Amino acid sequence: MPQQIHPTAYIAPNAKLGDNIIVGPFAVLENDVEIGDGCQIGGHAVVQPYVKMGKGNVLHPHVVLGDLPQDTSFKAETVSWLIIGDNNVFREGFTAHRSAKENGETRIASDCFFMNNSHVAHDCIIGNGTIFANNVAIGGFVDVGDKVFMGGGVVAHQFCRVGSYAIVQGTTGLNMDVIPFMLVGGRPARHYKLNTIGLRRAGITGDRYQILSSAFRLLKNKQSLDNLEETEELRFLKEWLAVKSKRGLHGFVDVSGNNAP
Repeated sequence: MPQQIHPTAYIAPNAKLGDNIIVGPFAVLENDVEIGDGCQIGGHAVVQPYVKMGKGNVLHPHVVLGDLPQDTSFKAETVSWLIIGDNNVFREGFTAHRSAKENGETRIASDCFFMNNSHVAHDCIIGNGTIFANNVAIGGFVDVGDKVFMGGGVVAHQFCRVGSYAIVQGTTGLNMDVIPFMLVGGRPARHYKLNTIGLRRAGITGDRYQILSSAFRLLKNKQSLDNLEETEELRFLKEWLAVKSKRGLHGFVDVSGNNAP
């Protein structure tokens, strides 16, 4: 199928468009933009310079990708990037900014769903299959893993990490890290339990689930995980905890020695 570009859309001279692209009315694709095959760009959506996206992405109306980072020290002539994978859905009013560092990257992987008016700041990393509900806003340098669900109105302080398969309760404010596989919520935010539904959907059941449950209890009691059977999930959890945190862990003593409360 040939490209379908509305006559009111603006396509800059050196924007690179793949096959089977749909571009709606009054959309804007600037220079130094690469759009993969099969992408759909809704009406009034804007893709700023230095954005690269893969195949099958859907931009609903009024999405803005790759605008300047909200960093008062940033110089507009700096070359930095927003890199997007495949098959993501960006609903109305979603925004994502390119990196605040020379040749740096803000990265969104594949198969994510971003609901209306959610925001990804500069230098963030978003894993595969993650969902942001309405009005989620994350600060710069936030790292969100795979298969995370961020409830409506969640906000995250810069440099926070949200581990894979975590779920964050709507309207929660994150000023520390979220451990993988966990449910976090409350004011102040705390780890309450495992993300049971998310783990079941991911096929992490039976003994694999029980080992994670044991790990959660040991962490709450400030005890080592070394005596547990080494499953894929436990190995991932240990590796995640071993990375030095800039923010600490919600409601836990950080077993990696990062002096979290």
